[in-house]
Formats: sequence, structure tokens, C-alpha cells
Amino acid sequence: MKEFELKYGCNPNQKPSKIYMADGSDLPIEILNGRPGYINFLDAFNSWQLVKELKIATGLPAVTSFKHVSPTSAAVGIPLSDKLKKACFVDDIEGLDESPLACAYARARGTDRMCSFGDWVALSDVCDETTALMIKREVSDGIIAPGYTDKALEILKSKRKGSYNIVKIDPDFVPAPVETKQVYGITFEQGRNNFEINRELLSNVVTENKELPESAIRDLIIALITLKYTQSNSVCYAVDGQAIGVGAGQQSRIHCTRLAGTKADTWFLRQHDKVLNLPFKDTIGRPDRDNIIDGYINKNEEDVCADGVWEKYFTSKPEPLTDAEIKEYLSSIDGVALGSDAFFPFFDNIQRAWASGVKYIAQPGGSIRDDLVIDCCNKYGMAMAFTGMRLFHH
Repeated sequence: MKEFELKYGCNPNQKPSKIYMADGSDLPIEILNGRPGYINFLDAFNSWQLVKELKIATGLPAVTSFKHVSPTSAAVGIPLSDKLKKACFVDDIEGLDESPLACAYARARGTDRMCSFGDWVALSDVCDETTALMIKREVSDGIIAPGYTDKALEILKSKRKGSYNIVKIDPDFVPAPVETKQVYGITFEQGRNNFEINRELLSNVVTENKELPESAIRDLIIALITLKYTQSNSVCYAVDGQAIGVGAGQQSRIHCTRLAGTKADTWFLRQHDKVLNLPFKDTIGRPDRDNIIDGYINKNEEDVCADGVWEKYFTSKPEPLTDAEIKEYLSSIDGVALGSDAFFPFFDNIQRAWASGVKYIAQPGGSIRDDLVIDCCNKYGMAMAFTGMRLFHH
């Protein structure tokens, strides 16, 4: 296939629209089902790069959930605890532990379920039946993978009344070393960001605490590769083989750190016993449960425990999750990794990260206040590596 005509571009008024190879060669994809759109393909090609690099860097199957050209999460195939299975709504999946790819999907899709609503999924490996069954029951726009088993393809083709977007990509495709794009009729050209993120990047530990255990190295690599395909400015928290909070596209780095930290806190609190045991009515669907859980934890637009409100969602009135309980629960969290796509200009970022259990940090370094940032890390006993490499993505 030389080119594929799209319904429209980013918005319905942006026509004509298509994808094609500038050199006239065949596209490195097959569209197995549906009709993906412009934003779908932006998500597909960015997300595929992310999982391909994660698989190379960790040796584990990798999955990411993308929305509006940034990842909501990314994860590798590590088994889930019983509590995490319940928090991710996958405790009913038979054979989950036997499929590392399915475990990676459960983590990636279950991290930030509100932001993952209507996502694009990328898999590093051939989609199996267990993974397809989980994808089928979530609200999702499409998927890209290097292949699909016959049964998995049959399951996915039945999704969205047969219109689910399924893309197969050639895993051996290598893009040209120079890329271009146009803005306001003006062409930009740059070398592709082929920089390899690996453990050697974390060798320059500048804090008093020099210890980076293998689990921290893995999680920092996951955070940094996630950031490589996240709209900048961006910060990513990671733990246990998955990104648990992504703060993307903020003009101020502290706002990135706060946003990502709040998402990480919510992910941890979803595993609180009070949240896991909320007495939902059977009629409440998965997306509504996500919204209600977020309201229960963060006390947002609606007090879901208030009289006249709880009756809509629960079979009995739940006990509120108090500020004291939240503080106590989060204070027990430790060992979280954090990556930043550019240097931290002020130590307030470290203070906010510490509040969410961060123990390990990777950032480029190079700020005139590096000494103050390092001192703050030393105060909290954190280990911080300077990578010397910025990871802006626009």
C-alpha cells in the first residue's frame, strides 16, 4: 500500500488528509480492520516506537496506552499482585499470569483509567487471546502490533460492532535518519531522535546515595523511554515495571511534577482497602466506576459519599477516605522512580516527588541550581543520576 486516504486531519475541517511515504515506497503497515484517522496514526506510530524501545531495553514484552499523542502509561510484562489486579479491574481474567504481554497490558491500561478512556494501544509482541479479551471490554480507538494470533484477531474484529481499528506494523521497518514536518507552510528538518536509553545512561549518580538497585534501573529506563514519546515539558513516575504518573505538555516543570505526582498518588490509593471494597451497584459500568473512584479519592466535582448522591452508585453508604488516611497510606510508599525530560530548575520538584515516595531520579542536569537540587535529594536520602541527555518531544 503506497498511501492511505484519511477521512480528515486533526479536525473535520482539515481536508484532504492522507499518509504516505515521501520516497514512494510502500507503507510499513497493514490495516487489518477499521479505518484509522489522522490522530489515530499519530498515536499509533509514536506508541509503537515506545514499546519497541522498551522491549529492546528491558527484554520484556511492553505495552503502552496512548491518548492525544502522549502515553497515559507504559509497562512491561511483570505479574500483578492480587490487589493490583483488583484495582486494574482484571482480577477475573483467567490465565493472566501466564501471559507476560497481557500483564503488561493490564498494568498500562489500568494505571490511569480515566485518561485511557478511548485510547490507542501499542503492543511490542504478537497479540494473544488473553490480551485481546481484555482490550475488547475497554473503550478504545485502536491497536498497533507486529502481529495477531488468529483468535486474537477474531476477538478484536468483533469490537465496536466490527469497526475497531487494527493495524499490523512491520517490526523490522527502519525510518530514514532525517525527518521533516511542516508548520505554517514552512518545512522543518531534523535528525530522528535515535538516542538509545539504557543502564549506562544512569552511571553518573551525583548524590550521596549512590545505590540504584536493579528494580530502580528498570523503572528509570521505563520512565525515560516513556518521556521520549511524551509531549514536553514532561515528568514521569514509575514503579514495579510501569509508569504510574505522566505529567505532559506543561510549561512549568513543577506543574509537570505535581500533575504526574497526583496521578501516581491516585494509582497508589486505588489499591487502598476502602477503594477496593467500595460497594458498587452491579449496574455501574467500568468507565463510570473509574470516575466514581477518582471522585472518592480526590473529592472532585461530586461528593460521592454525600446523602442523596451515594444512592446512585452504591448498595450501601461507603465510609469516606479521610485526609488522615490518605496521608498515612501515601507516607508508607517508597522506592518510586522519577524521570524528567529536562533539568529541574528548582528543588521544589524534589520536595513534591518525595511526597509521592520517590527514591530514585534521572534527569539531564545542567541547571545553575543543580547544587540546590542535589542538596535536597541528599536531605531525603534519594539517589539521582544526571543523564546529560534532554528528551524533548513535540
